[in-house]
Order: sequence, then structure tokens, then C-alpha cells
Amino acid sequence: MGAIPSPKKSLGQHWLNDEVTLNIICDLADLSSTDMVLEIGPGLGSLTKLLVERAGQVIAVEIDSNLSRQLSTFIHADNLTVVNDSILKFDLSKLPVGYKLVANIPYYLTSNLLRLLSESNNPPKLIVLLVQKEVAERVAADAGAMSLLSVTTQYFWEISLELVVPAALFTPPPKVDSQVILLRRRAGQLFPEIDEKSFFRLVKVGFSARRKTLLNSIANGMRIDKEVISAVLEESKIDPNTRPQMLNLNDWYEIYKVCLAKKLI
Repeated sequence: MGAIPSPKKSLGQHWLNDEVTLNIICDLADLSSTDMVLEIGPGLGSLTKLLVERAGQVIAVEIDSNLSRQLSTFIHADNLTVVNDSILKFDLSKLPVGYKLVANIPYYLTSNLLRLLSESNNPPKLIVLLVQKEVAERVAADAGAMSLLSVTTQYFWEISLELVVPAALFTPPPKVDSQVILLRRRAGQLFPEIDEKSFFRLVKVGFSARRKTLLNSIANGMRIDKEVISAVLEESKIDPNTRPQMLNLNDWYEIYKVCLAKKLI
């Protein structure tokens, strides 16, 4: 085996070797010999070693070419496939329906990854991610602290905040603590008879200027007269002066239904 690579700051690499934490992550994934697991950024393979022991198949997607080459020398397992690629370019449709995703991912990747997985035609049925604690809290936020990320993620997934992992357990230690987040894919659409593209177009417009009121954000974003949008919000029982972070998923659905009825979307 060659020399152990040093973590690359440019790729947000922080190695986690704490056995207790790694086993808790695997426990949360509830793995069995029938499971196909997708791991992102396996690094030195500390988590991968446990995954190949518990799951039927593991596909580890690693963007670092040196690490992807060395991973098979770190871990000898017939049920491990290492792919040198960015997960944002990886074809999820190649995976069997009902696969699970388990990973300790770079912080910069979290928002794009959750959006990709949420909107995928072949999403995992369960995700266990170790992410920046602040991001985990944003994903699971309640009305008052909502964001486009939390609305999108909560629409598609049932979310549970799990173990907090201190920065000191990583090499090198990041500047902030991390947290394990568990996401279970919802069995069906959260709301009946909804066009998801139109719904999220509305939500994105609403969050396009977080400091502005919903009235201004939606009217400007949809290029519709403020009086029309004011009437929409009032019919939806939403104060036009409310800011987008104050709304929950049901509030957005009420606005969507009124916009749909008025043929605004």
C-alpha cells in the first residue's frame, strides 16, 4: 500500500476515523445483505470498510483520482465498486430502485447534492449524511427559519436530526461541528394533484429576494401586478408583508392552489 494521502483543502476533505460515530452512521442506515449502498467521497475508506461488511453491494464515488485508485488497495472486498467521478455527474439511473445513500460529504456539496437527490427520477429510499451542523439545522428548519433548501428537502423527505459529531474527531478538524441527518423518502407526493415544477418555480420566486416581502418577491419574480398578488396572498390567508422564511410547506401549497385557480402558473 502506498503512502496515505493528505486531505485536500480544495475538495473539503476531512477524514473521520472515530469507530463509534462510523458505526452509528451504519446503524441508522439499517443495512442488510440485500441493500445496495451508494457512498460519496469515501476518502481513506473508514466508513467504506463498515459498509462492505453490512451491505450486499457498495458503490463508492470518489472525485479524487488518487484516492479512487488507492481505495481498492485499502479495502479488499468483492462487493465494492469504486467510481472516479463527481457525484453531481454520476448517473443515478444506473442504480437499482430502493438503494441507500450513506456518506460523510464535503460541506460545499450539501445543498447541490440534496437538490439533485430530491429531484432525481431514481432517488435513494434512505439517506444518512454527515454534514455541517448548521446546514443540518437549516434542512430541518421550522417556519421562521425556512429556506429554499429546507422547503425542497422537506417536500420530498421525512427528516430526522441525529448525532452531533465534534470537529475534533476529524483530521484535519473543520472549523465547525458536524451532524448526522437521516432522510427517508416520502412514499408519494406530499400534496395531491400538484405540478411539482410549477410549485417549485413559485417557491424559488418567493425566495429570490429573502429580505423583501412575499408580495414584492412574487410580484416582481412572476411579473404580475402587485394588486393581483396581494389578492392571492389574502385569499391564501398569508399576510402580504410576510417574508418567505416565515412560511411552512402548507402555506406554500395554499399560495400555489390560489395561483393555479387564477391561472397565474
